[in-house]
Amino acid sequence: MNKKIIFACMLGLGTLALTSCSDPMDEIANIVYGRVFSPVDLDAKNVTQNSANLQWMASEGASKYVVEVFADDNSMAFEGTPAQTYETTENSCSVTGLIYDTDYSVRVMAVDGEDESRNSKWSTVSFRTAAQQILITPKETDIADRSVTMSWPAGEEVTRLVALDESEAEVASKDLTAEEIEAGRAKIEGLSPETKYTIKLYNGNKERGSKSITTIIDLDGATTVSPDDNIQSVIENATDGQVFALYGGTYTVDGGENATAGSLKVSKNITIKGIYPTNVPTINGRIELQDGATLTINQVNFDGTGTSGDQFINVKGTSIGKVSVNNAEIKNYTKGVIYVNVAAAIPEVTFNNCLIHDIICEGGDMFDCRKGRMDVFNLTNSTIYASCAARDFIRIDDASGALGGSPVVNVNQCTIDAASNTSGKRLLYVRYVGSSINWTNNIVSNTAATWSNQSKTAVPTFRNNNYHNCAKLQVLDGSDAGKTNLFTDTASPASIDPQYKNAAAGDFTYGNEDIVKGGYGDKRWNP
Repeated sequence: MNKKIIFACMLGLGTLALTSCSDPMDEIANIVYGRVFSPVDLDAKNVTQNSANLQWMASEGASKYVVEVFADDNSMAFEGTPAQTYETTENSCSVTGLIYDTDYSVRVMAVDGEDESRNSKWSTVSFRTAAQQILITPKETDIADRSVTMSWPAGEEVTRLVALDESEAEVASKDLTAEEIEAGRAKIEGLSPETKYTIKLYNGNKERGSKSITTIIDLDGATTVSPDDNIQSVIENATDGQVFALYGGTYTVDGGENATAGSLKVSKNITIKGIYPTNVPTINGRIELQDGATLTINQVNFDGTGTSGDQFINVKGTSIGKVSVNNAEIKNYTKGVIYVNVAAAIPEVTFNNCLIHDIICEGGDMFDCRKGRMDVFNLTNSTIYASCAARDFIRIDDASGALGGSPVVNVNQCTIDAASNTSGKRLLYVRYVGSSINWTNNIVSNTAATWSNQSKTAVPTFRNNNYHNCAKLQVLDGSDAGKTNLFTDTASPASIDPQYKNAAAGDFTYGNEDIVKGGYGDKRWNP
């Protein structure tokens, strides 16, 4: 066909279309739809144990809305008879009388008041009501090493207890007897010591309560000790390998005529640990390690108030095993934290997850090894503050000629505030030939200290550290002894203000999210 003819035909049809409507907008305004539009943006809000608020966008032309609620269903199948039906002229509906911890499907239809054939299609949403909370927080004495006894109001309708680990995997379950249900109390067993669990109470498959607990230390073979016992006599009469489990309270070591609080003399391989994480025991006294001593401490605090003025731990013997202090608060000691002034070769010394503060260091350095050797010294996941104002932080003198070896110092994930805060004092007064130092993921703040002016101090392996208000720490000003620093941290250090919540009160909660994002310091202070 001729192209000119086709174009003329199209033009003619277009003209006809334009002249057939005198007012196009009036025509659009009078379109009659086949049915009312379905409610949109249907949502369930403020869902509780027994209620929920439904909301949706209003549908033009709707005279009312029908709401149908189906229980034990989140499939949107809407089979059978609804549990509840509502009618409302509003674009919202408050649904009440629901059952706790239950799946519900809801559908909403917009109704045309003149012609039901024009009613909208259903809009749908599903939700689950909240679980109940009738479990009672267990008392300290209800939590054991491999079990916990849970309580709830007597006579409630319940069927079983379940223990979930931190990954929410079920590790233990107990079907409740009629007697236990009536008493409102039952023990669930099969747990592991020193482990976090969530204990849930059910009626059938509906949750009626949930509580988080942490089981206590392993009591299998342990000797339990109470504040009424003579802690000094208990420790000094220990057998090799003995484990002492301490109930909460304060244990004051007899100081004799010279001090209010004395020292525990350890000459065996022993473990001292607290039973309850919610009631950590405190030992008011010091520790002296004699020949044959190997010491593990966990979840026990130490207070040096009224002691002779010596260090928290003083190594007296030359034949010493590993020393490990975990999950402890150490405070109020005069000379320092640990002192090795004998020719002892100690395999490992660890302070982990500790709060160490108000250690004056008058007459000694903070971590002080002079005539001995620590094969490995670990200071990890800890906070040290308000201490060591006029002395060195880590001091390791050169005993390599007599003892040999290659000591390793690891300081990792620590927050160190106002330590060695006097001009000329050093964080690393390490002079042991052949030693190595790893300084990683730490925060150092508010100190006038330097690193080291000793040529024997190995340049540390630095990684991911943050320094705030440390005027001299990062100043490299010489290569001879007597100058401020022979090295600095050049491995991309940060200089972020941690914005501590209240350092003076010992609250180092980080107010600067860049500290958290950077992975600096003791993580206990992450908000």
